[in-house]
Amino acid sequence: MNCKEALPLMHDYLDGDLTSSEATALKRHMLTCQDCRARFQQLERTEALVKTLPRSHAPDELTARIISSLPQPKRRKMWMHWVKRHPAISVASVFLLVMLSSFATFWDQDTDMMVKVSHLDEVVIKGDTVYVPAGRSVNGDLLVQRGKVEVEGEVKGNLIVIDGTYNLASTAHIAGKIKPIDQTIEWVWYKVNEWVSSVAK
Repeated sequence: MNCKEALPLMHDYLDGDLTSSEATALKRHMLTCQDCRARFQQLERTEALVKTLPRSHAPDELTARIISSLPQPKRRKMWMHWVKRHPAISVASVFLLVMLSSFATFWDQDTDMMVKVSHLDEVVIKGDTVYVPAGRSVNGDLLVQRGKVEVEGEVKGNLIVIDGTYNLASTAHIAGKIKPIDQTIEWVWYKVNEWVSSVAK
């Protein structure tokens, strides 16, 4: 054992952390090394001197004073804490928000009227108005976007009017539902339902 190895063992010995084999090796080294023996005796005297010092007690209010003088931790925003605790819901919410905003931008992009019907010869289109004349039948759904609908005949399905108006004559008959969609959210909901029903088929 050399002096460099002996010094940390001296500290461990004074702390009572040495194994018996390490303590024996340290004692053997100190028998042959005058410098290490002198250093060990100096460390023993220092430890004995420290043990003779009177114990001083801290004032009772010291802890409270120290804690009050520490800088306050930055209060994290509540929503940020919630986002970190629920990452999957947060990502889904952001995705939904982006999708809704993209649908909202598509909502007002087109100004042209759109008509969706099984056969175009079942309706009459004049300007921005779609007519279902008396005595005629529309087989299936009639969808009109950004236009007016006047029904005097029969619709054997749903009448869907997106961002437009409809007028039913007393002779009109709608076999399905009348769905006026004037809000972006209603339009998105309609598109989602349409997609789900197409997937289910």
